[in-house]
Amino acid sequence: MGKIKIQKKDIWIDMTPMSDVMTLLLCFFMLTSTFLTPEPVKVNTPSSVSEVKVPENDVLNILVSPEGNIYLGSENKNTMVAMMETVTDKFGVTLNGLQLKHFKEDAMIGAPMAVFADYLSLDTEKMGEEIQKLSIPLDSIEGGKSEFQEWVAAARDANPDIRVAIKADAKTSYAVIKKMMSELQDMNENRYQLITNLDVKKQAEI
Repeated sequence: MGKIKIQKKDIWIDMTPMSDVMTLLLCFFMLTSTFLTPEPVKVNTPSSVSEVKVPENDVLNILVSPEGNIYLGSENKNTMVAMMETVTDKFGVTLNGLQLKHFKEDAMIGAPMAVFADYLSLDTEKMGEEIQKLSIPLDSIEGGKSEFQEWVAAARDANPDIRVAIKADAKTSYAVIKKMMSELQDMNENRYQLITNLDVKKQAEI
């Protein structure tokens, strides 16, 4: 008796609905994602049980490295440019087109005004290496404001609603943090947020 051959049929799956879903998901993530501002140095923040979130807009971020180097910046480039114009006018520093371009591309401010123009004249790769060795000075200038205070004041002038957030490394010297906070208090900047890592275990114990 001969074998009965079963006719094979091709299975076709319509992938159009899946493509539509993937496109919608992609659009959703693109529109709702928040891009983190790259930081000049890696900072490991201390742990805490606080769940208060730092606002995403109108924030002056102050970054303190383990070595005590201080950097600051804002996610709003217009605020950054306004800060730069105020401080450079104060110190009599003039920037050329290339330096202005590098400033707008840089994530945070961290060079002292004495070498500010020279730093912005470097290649982009060298700027990334050099910024790790620099810091905004906390020392007062001839009895007046320090460069750190000048930058914070310029940020407040550029955006009166700006909020201050401090992100320091867990290994940063307490003396540096104390001096920086004293500088803020001298300017009547008494409200600021400290960025930390949420300790889930300790929070569960409370």
